[in-house]
Amino acid sequence: MKTKAELPDCPVAVTVQLIGNKWKLLIIRNLRARPWRFNELHKNLEGISQKVLTDCLRSMEADGIITRTVFPEVPPRVEYALSELGESMRPILDSMQTWGESYRLKVAEEKEK
Repeated sequence: MKTKAELPDCPVAVTVQLIGNKWKLLIIRNLRARPWRFNELHKNLEGISQKVLTDCLRSMEADGIITRTVFPEVPPRVEYALSELGESMRPILDSMQTWGESYRLKVAEEKEK
């Protein structure tokens, strides 16, 4: 997790710093439903490179937003899931989903006029 000195004074800026890129938001969107494995996320997030996905997952794990569980199997199985802190972001994403759906309807209505 970041130290208090590393975080901006503005709470909105803190949130944007932690999850404010496209890929992190989409990873959290997926993890709201269930734990995912790396390859599942990579296939589902069209256009993301393995390096970017790895960097995002490591960053979110370091920030305490997700957990990484390694299962002692052969071959090793690793799953990513929302942590308790990550779960606390659920209302944010729910609101974004609701807003996005409303926006899409508004755009569709405007096109019909």
